[in-house]
Amino acid sequence: MLVHADGTIVGTVGGGVFEHRCIAEALAAIAAGQPRRYAVHLTRDLGMCCGGEMDAYIEPLESRPDLVIHGAGHVGAAVARLAVPLGFRVTVVDDRDDLLAQAVLPDGVERLERDPRRALASLPTGPLAWHLVVTHDHALDQDLVQALLPQPLAWLGMIGSRTKVARFLLRLKAAGMDERLFSRLRAPVGLDLSAETPEEIAISIAAELVAVRRGHRGATGALSEIPLPARGGDGRATSLRDDAGDEPQSGSR
Repeated sequence: MLVHADGTIVGTVGGGVFEHRCIAEALAAIAAGQPRRYAVHLTRDLGMCCGGEMDAYIEPLESRPDLVIHGAGHVGAAVARLAVPLGFRVTVVDDRDDLLAQAVLPDGVERLERDPRRALASLPTGPLAWHLVVTHDHALDQDLVQALLPQPLAWLGMIGSRTKVARFLLRLKAAGMDERLFSRLRAPVGLDLSAETPEEIAISIAAELVAVRRGHRGATGALSEIPLPARGGDGRATSLRDDAGDEPQSGSR
């Protein structure tokens, strides 16, 4: 049986309560990115009169995630060049047609010439959707973060200083946004590599993408995991992949 991230299935393992539980276990395996076993006694554990035991092996299949890069500037283009060989399907969005056309991007990268705010409705969301905000305008950055934070995403990152991030979060709180969403914003984005050039910054961002995608736990050196009081809670950023029991319903492209 194949279980999609939205809970729909292809095939069956017999229906009934056991299949329902297997679907739930499969969704948990997709979220964690790790295989698991589900063993159960049909009578003792599920109250089924047929008796016997069943054991299911559940393995998440590697899917090609979408990475939407909002901004075709030096850093955005550099991240795109790294993300393609890492297995991401990359879309770069920018309304500056000359910059977008001149950006050095690998084959297969989609160039979307639109205001990123107006493009959001047509862009992917859900557990395979990753969004990076690296535009040229702080007001645009804030509009995008405000629109994207409530969305079901695998990951949302934004470039900027700790001062910029704190101001954004305070403004979002004043606008009525649920403070519990703030931990989803990976900002400042990237690992702490003392990066300075666009290429170095892109490497730090790509390294964070790999760490989150592979479910790395512990000290990653992510800049967003340095406590920031404006974020609320413990001040550290996480991602939807790390949210236990609080995952929103998945969307699709």
